[in-house]
Amino acid sequence: METLLLDGESLDLHGVVQVARGGQPVGLAPSARDRMRESCAWVGRVAEGEVRTDGDEPLLVYGVNTGFGSLSRLRIERLQSRQLSWNLVQSHAAGVGPPVPEDATRAMMLLRANALAKGASGCRPVLVETLLAMLNEGVLPEVPSQGSCGSSGDLAPLAHLALVVFQAPEGWVTEHSGFAWYQGERFSGEQAMAHAGLERLVPGHKEGLAMCNGTQLTTALAALACHDAAQLVRAAEVAAAMSWEALRGVSRPLLPELLPLRPYPGRMAVVDDLNRLLAGSDLTDSIPGKVQDAYSLRCTPDILGAVRDALRYVHGQLRVELNAATDNPLILPDLDDINKAVSAGLFHGEPVGMVCDHLKLAMCELAALSERRIYRLTTGSLSQRLPPLLVQKDRPGMGLMVPQTTAAALVSENRSLAWPASADSIPTCEDQEDLVAMSTTAARRAARVVRNSRYVVAIELLAAAHGLWWRQAEEGPVTLGVGSAAALEVVREAIGRTGGASPAEDIERLAAIISDGPLVRRVQDAVGPLGGLDDV
Repeated sequence: METLLLDGESLDLHGVVQVARGGQPVGLAPSARDRMRESCAWVGRVAEGEVRTDGDEPLLVYGVNTGFGSLSRLRIERLQSRQLSWNLVQSHAAGVGPPVPEDATRAMMLLRANALAKGASGCRPVLVETLLAMLNEGVLPEVPSQGSCGSSGDLAPLAHLALVVFQAPEGWVTEHSGFAWYQGERFSGEQAMAHAGLERLVPGHKEGLAMCNGTQLTTALAALACHDAAQLVRAAEVAAAMSWEALRGVSRPLLPELLPLRPYPGRMAVVDDLNRLLAGSDLTDSIPGKVQDAYSLRCTPDILGAVRDALRYVHGQLRVELNAATDNPLILPDLDDINKAVSAGLFHGEPVGMVCDHLKLAMCELAALSERRIYRLTTGSLSQRLPPLLVQKDRPGMGLMVPQTTAAALVSENRSLAWPASADSIPTCEDQEDLVAMSTTAARRAARVVRNSRYVVAIELLAAAHGLWWRQAEEGPVTLGVGSAAALEVVREAIGRTGGASPAEDIERLAAIISDGPLVRRVQDAVGPLGGLDDV
């Protein structure tokens, strides 16, 4: 597999997913190595007191020769600068809760390496090379998922990562190296690195701060959730098409002539996809005199279109954040020595927290729309004469009452998770950090909402498939839409026509063909590409 070279400028969502889930090897681009060396050399001069103010006093640079946060006015002597980095890592490793999932941890490591590769943090190239070696060798730090407010970055989670990367300066009596996984076993960070043949680093000037200061856990969770959400939108369109046919829906809302009247990009993409999925269907427009359907069919282009437009916004923000410098201070190469270090707020999680909240809202509506169609498919008076609860003749009592209940529970849970975390703030650090983002909470919840929504769409696939099988069996030969026919075959291969040992097993299998991709791949083989990340 080709090595992905990090330069701090060109990482995209596909690259994040390939490294986080596909194990793509990574390396540091030569251009990034040169930039890092330049800024690192300047930080070293500051730490040694060689950069002077106009009054011939040593230049004070936050986190290099000063304390942190509300202690930024405290001057640190030259010989204590390296201990300062180590102390910061030890003191900030205060996370709690269940560990971050493996793919998100790998994405977080990749993103922190890419941010440092921009050369604006004053770190040695060997720090990035160590992070990338850990990714390539499979050393996975154990990072607690809770404890970050998302401002000054994801301090606690990144500190737990840094515990594994760094070792104590010479003469330090005790140290805690955190925990890490290697080849399926849990070790101390020190042991895991030793087993992998990797050397832990004594942190250089500012390197402890540079490792902890950033939005990388938030962005890792957000990036993977955005990727999964884009995949889920395509699966939701497939499920909607199958339900449209099972409910013998009216196709007039999909007329191309309507597009100029409300030309949202997302709506236009959904109309195009649904028309191709339903092409050739005998079941659509098959009820004489039927003028219109309920909103859950008729408004699908408008609702899923709004979801697509929301994801376009999310993806656009993440494209920026994947290659952003989120440290403090930042080292600007084009400024003179006295002004080169700039303290700003580029570490603040608000830009990512807000889009995670927006992503949650979009996925809430996707799942709610899907559940409403499930309800219609399983309600005899609303389903155009499908059997109540889709009970099978040869399996009495094996209807889909409780799968619809499960979908309702998931939709309700999504709504409780949709409360905007980025609207909250509790001041920290003696009021120096007086408006925080809570972006990490938003990102964790977004990942949960996407996962819940995938299950809801899986349940719709289950209900729509049973509805279509019933139409085929009871209403004579029926030609399905090109896309629906392909999807129905994938569902049949996954669960069989009578289902597995339990509905839960069927739902898990259908969720797997959504997340692993065969559903959308097979459908796209039949109808052509459905809208993706670049045009969601």
